[in-house]
Amino acid sequence: MKRLSRSALVLLFDLLAACAAWVSTYFLRFNFEWPAEYGAQIAWGLFVLLPVHAVACTRAGLYRGIWVFASLPDLARVLRAVAISSLAVWAFVALYRATPGVPRSTLILYPMLLVLIMAGGRAAYRMWKEHRLYGGLIAKGKPVVVVGAGRGGAMLLRELQRSPDWRVIGLVDDDADKWGRELLGLPVLGPVNALPEILVSERVEHVILAMPSAATKVRRAATDLAVRAGAKVFTVPGLEDVMAGRVAVSSIRRVDIEDLLGREPVWIDTPHVEAMLRDKVVLVTGAGGSIGSELCRQLARFAPRRVVLYELNEFALYNVEQWFSSHAPGIDVVPLAGDVKDAARLAEVFAAWRPEVVFHAAAYKHVPLMEVANAWQAVRNNVLGTLRVGEAAQRHGAERFILISTDKAVNPTNVMGASKRLAELVCQALHQRAPGTQFEMVRFGNVLGSTGSVIPKFQEQIARGGPITVTHPEINRYFMSIPEAAQLVLQAAAMGQGGEIFVMDMGDPVKIVDLARNMIRLSGYSEEEIRIEFTGLRPGEKLYEELLADSEETRETPHPKLRIARSVPAASSFLAELAGLFAQKDCLGDDEVRRALLRWVPEYVPMGGRPALRIVESESKLARVGDRA
Repeated sequence: MKRLSRSALVLLFDLLAACAAWVSTYFLRFNFEWPAEYGAQIAWGLFVLLPVHAVACTRAGLYRGIWVFASLPDLARVLRAVAISSLAVWAFVALYRATPGVPRSTLILYPMLLVLIMAGGRAAYRMWKEHRLYGGLIAKGKPVVVVGAGRGGAMLLRELQRSPDWRVIGLVDDDADKWGRELLGLPVLGPVNALPEILVSERVEHVILAMPSAATKVRRAATDLAVRAGAKVFTVPGLEDVMAGRVAVSSIRRVDIEDLLGREPVWIDTPHVEAMLRDKVVLVTGAGGSIGSELCRQLARFAPRRVVLYELNEFALYNVEQWFSSHAPGIDVVPLAGDVKDAARLAEVFAAWRPEVVFHAAAYKHVPLMEVANAWQAVRNNVLGTLRVGEAAQRHGAERFILISTDKAVNPTNVMGASKRLAELVCQALHQRAPGTQFEMVRFGNVLGSTGSVIPKFQEQIARGGPITVTHPEINRYFMSIPEAAQLVLQAAAMGQGGEIFVMDMGDPVKIVDLARNMIRLSGYSEEEIRIEFTGLRPGEKLYEELLADSEETRETPHPKLRIARSVPAASSFLAELAGLFAQKDCLGDDEVRRALLRWVPEYVPMGGRPALRIVESESKLARVGDRA
């Protein structure tokens, strides 16, 4: 009822607008003097125009819009209504035969005045309403400079003008044509590289990045300028998310370290990946881990018939199962607790669910922990686990087996890296033995925010007031986001023919000390407030990571971020010899594990004062390890 009354009031306004435009046409035509001899003509004109105008406004959809949000679509509706109403004027001029005749100027003046009154009335109402609602917010809120005077900046300004939290001082943009001009009444103050000077001169401590479509390098440079100037930096969501309705443009958040390390968006050959996964049974080992859980989330996009979650950690298994319940309830999910080294459990799982595609993400990955007192467990989990899952996949006719490997497998200096290289050799040997199941391996570096990674550790140290501990001033690492890693794993799996080691384009390495400094600045502190301490390299830790061994070369793939490494294949006797190692019942000590790894991974160079191990030791010692196996 309330809506009908409002629509009736708006219709009344539009009819009065038509009356005003029609009468004003005659006033203008006769120099603002009332033409008494045209009175009957004016009355007959209104008699014809008002019904037509009422129908025109209704058919144009003018009463679906809300005046307080009047915008370009409403102007288009006004123009449609005026066009129809003007046709009635043309008809009236053509058909009216009384004396005096209808002035020809009405054909031009009437539509112009009608548009002015109808559109102007709506704009004036919006301005009055917004002033009433938000006028009190002017000159309130935190002063802020917006970076980006494009589409994203315009959308953001409309939101910020209604916010009590922010007061926009101006914008910066690298487009020289915009300098000195205004966007929604706010000045474009200059280029992005002038941001530090603008922040000082305008006494502003907050910056919002409003260029979601810009290249990562551009956003990173703007953030770095603002952070170095001591500003707190915020960013807005991507335009595609705003347009899709997933978030509002006003969903401003603090810039975090992932934004500074951000990489260009990844595209994948969706039809190719979908053809591999649609209506298939997919098994993910380590389904509750950082990579495993993201793989599961990405898999849900491609409508697999069933996803089998295989995970040793009960709570992690519960979490990923609950994600499917909330976000992909239409997918059949089977949460299974189990150890990848448990051959009996794997046989039961494969026999019951017959997975066609297997993603093997289960692994021990923390380098220093696996180096001391846990070396044998690392090898058993990472190598024997891969062997057990791979054999089960072959035995039960799986189409594909994808091993999630690591850049630490390249010229390894630690047990974890050597064990992952050995796992790669296991997959290559299994593929050579029975090529019915395609075995593929995917190497990548550190993923942002994964469990045990450096970024969560630094965040905790900053929250405690410091210091931040960095092992060495020159240490660097490659980084990529977890979703990017998971998508490239799927892409590699879809394009693999069997036996390949896929190497991801990890971009440029990042110095960990620079990462720490940026995180300190992003948190609003200086290095005087949060100190950085160097603690020395940990057991098995390299100064830098490699994506290829010295003996490896790569060849291109159709995807620009994936290459295939040409690696030395495993020997024909490799699996039989390896089985002997895991058949022994005693646990091997750390040194014995390293000697065993040297036997199968010749590029392995243990750290920690053991360079002599790189040289072939006495045959009796290596034979003893083999005999115990």
